[in-house]
Amino acid sequence: MFWWRKEVRPGLWVAFTDADAGNLALHVGDDPDEVLVRRARLESAAGLGDRNFRYMSQVHGNTVCFVGESPEPPTADAMVSTGQPLAVMVADCVPVVLAGESAQGPVLGVAHAGRPGVASGVVAATVGEMRQRGAEDIKAWIGPSICGKCYEVPGELRAEVAAAVPGTWSVTSWGTPALDLPAGVRAQLGDLAVPVEYSGECTKDSPGLFSYRRQQQTGRFAGLVWTHG
Repeated sequence: MFWWRKEVRPGLWVAFTDADAGNLALHVGDDPDEVLVRRARLESAAGLGDRNFRYMSQVHGNTVCFVGESPEPPTADAMVSTGQPLAVMVADCVPVVLAGESAQGPVLGVAHAGRPGVASGVVAATVGEMRQRGAEDIKAWIGPSICGKCYEVPGELRAEVAAAVPGTWSVTSWGTPALDLPAGVRAQLGDLAVPVEYSGECTKDSPGLFSYRRQQQTGRFAGLVWTHG
């Protein structure tokens, strides 16, 4: 169920699911009831009790939503909370999980960093919202995502994105233009003085993960952050 899972601080957990956890997205043509069963099974495995992971309606933008008690999923590509468990769904895009501490307690964040989001600064917007909520000592975990050796794009698109985020410039293993989104995210976090504690594998090269580039009709796995105690 979990590709990677760790208690990164006492009472604070970060995880990334795998294909065995099943598709967790409601927008890819799967049976909604089955998706909700999988989400409930995941929440039980994480030990959330009567709490739920909060999901977004992701649109490849840079909007950050602060999550309170409302159960409605926001239309956004990043969320910040002061305790609500958070989830971000991907199948090649970069799932970024963040956590910091404020005087009132933990501040959690997740970001869906696809090509448009990386270029338009969704990661910086998420860190900014966390800091506005009083977060200090923010750390990041970058989940599995397509690597710069596999993410082929037209040369014009590579130039456009790399003009905004130079670290994304890459070449595929077969010599064509590519983008390295995880490298771009790591560079952005470095500019924000946010250390990266973990960076995951390439989704396209990992059969145990969903990958849109490997198989377009596919599910979504999740990056997760939550607290206990």
